[in-house]
Amino acid sequence: MTDGMQPIRAHVTGWGRYAPAGVLTNADLERMVDTSDEWIVSRTGIRERRVAAANETTASMAAVASMRAIRTAGIDPDDIDLILLATLTPDYWMPSTAALVKEAIGNKRAAAMDVAAACSGFVYAFATAQAYITSGIAKHVLVIGAELLTRFLDYTDRSTCILFGDGAGAVVLSASSEPGGALGIELTTAPEGAYMIWLPAGGAKSPPSAETIARGEHYIRMEGRETYRFATKTMATTALESVRKSGLDPSDIDLFIPHQANVRIVEAVAKGLDLPMSKMYVNLDRYGNTSAASVPIALAEAVNEGRVQVGDNIVMVAFGAGFTSGAVTVEWTADPARGRAGEAAVDADDVQVRLPVDWDSVDPIPQALVELLARPGPVDVPLDDVVPGEPERAHSEVRG
Repeated sequence: MTDGMQPIRAHVTGWGRYAPAGVLTNADLERMVDTSDEWIVSRTGIRERRVAAANETTASMAAVASMRAIRTAGIDPDDIDLILLATLTPDYWMPSTAALVKEAIGNKRAAAMDVAAACSGFVYAFATAQAYITSGIAKHVLVIGAELLTRFLDYTDRSTCILFGDGAGAVVLSASSEPGGALGIELTTAPEGAYMIWLPAGGAKSPPSAETIARGEHYIRMEGRETYRFATKTMATTALESVRKSGLDPSDIDLFIPHQANVRIVEAVAKGLDLPMSKMYVNLDRYGNTSAASVPIALAEAVNEGRVQVGDNIVMVAFGAGFTSGAVTVEWTADPARGRAGEAAVDADDVQVRLPVDWDSVDPIPQALVELLARPGPVDVPLDDVVPGEPERAHSEVRG
C-alpha cells in the first residue's frame, strides 16, 4: 500500500517489438516441402513469417524490443528492478537469456530470470511482474517474450515448419496508485497435454547425443488435432475467467489480443465469447506463430496502430505446451502515441549482446533455409506492410 493507503497497481507504461528482416513466404515453403500457399492460408491464415539472421539470437532480438519498451516508458534502463524473459528457445541452457539482455541494455541493478511456459510464457511473466509490483518489491519490471523457433524446425515436416517464426516483444510494467492497469489474471496448466507439443531431446531425460540428433529429436513435435481442440476451448474459458475477475463482461472489452497461432483458433475463440472478429487483433498472417513473442508483438502493433486508446479494456490471452494457458485483463492508461516514438528511437544495430570469449557456434541457420535467405532482393519489409492483393487485415490502419 502507498502512504495514502491506495493499492499499488501495475500499469503498462512502455511497449516495443522487434522482427527480423528475413521473410519466409508460403511460396518459399512450396520449394522446400509438399505444401501450397492455398493449403497453408486456408488452414492457418499464415502467409509469411520472419527468420532471424545468423548473427541474431533470442537475446539480441529481446534486447532491441526491450530498449524500445524502455524508451517508450520514458525511463532509463537502470530504473528496471526486475527482468523477466519468456522463451522456449534460450540462447543457452545457462546463463539465463534474461541475464544477457540485462547486460545488453546497460542495466546494473535488476534481478533477471527466464520464464518457461512455452507460448503462454509472456502472460505468465506478466502475471509474475504484477505480483512483484503490487507487493511493493519492484517499481519497474521489464517483461519480454522472445523466440527463435526457425532453428528448431524440421523442414521436411510440413505440419510444423509452416507454422513458426522469429521475433520479440516487450513491455514495461510500472507501479502506480492511479486506477487502471492490470486487473484480473487467470493462469492454468493441464499436464495431460504435456507431450502434445514438445522437444523430445536436449534435456536431462534425453541429453544431446549423436543418436538423438540422428532421430531428429531436437525438432519441435506437435499433435495438431489435440492441440487445436485444447486451444479453442481453453483460450475462451481462460479469457472469460480473467474478465470475470476484473468485474467486467466480455462486452466491456474493447480488444482481445490472442496468441497468434492459427486464425481458425482465433475465430473459434471469438465465437465462444460471442464476439465479432473485429474485436480480435490478428497479425499472424505476417509473423506466423512466434510462441511467447506473439502476444507482446501483437500488443505493440495494436497500440501503435491506434487500436488501443486510454481507458480501453484489453485482454491478452495465450495457450501453449504443457498445456498452459493464461489471460490478463488490462485497463489501458498510457498515451498510445509514445509507442512509435519509442520504436524510432532505437536502432537495432545499436543494441549488442556480448559474446563469449574464444568460442563461436557453428552456422546456426538450418541448411534448408540457407539458400532461401541468401537469395537476392530486398528483405527488409516494413512491419506494417500489407502485400498488394492480400485480403484486408482484421484491424484498421492509422491515418495521418
